Amino acid sequence: MSHSPSLSVRATHKNVRALIAFAVDEGWVVTRTKGGHLRFTKTGCAPIFTSSTPSDCRAGLNARAQLRRAQPTNDLDQSL
Repeated sequence: MSHSPSLSVRATHKNVRALIAFAVDEGWVVTRTKGGHLRFTKTGCAPIFTSSTPSDCRAGLNARAQLRRAQPTNDLDQSL
């Protein structure tokens, strides 16, 4: 599923499914690369890549933090 807007999460780890759900709720589009990694894209933000099979318990948390940091904060943008 390289470039389809929807991503089948049937065969993914439960932590990865939670990460995908979080990203979609925040407006990100999740696709799978040819190499099997996950690509998170959102207009106005740089793409974020992560493994679809996390090797440690922090991988999902680190990816979630990257997604949060990539989004501009509306409050900060308006006050500048």
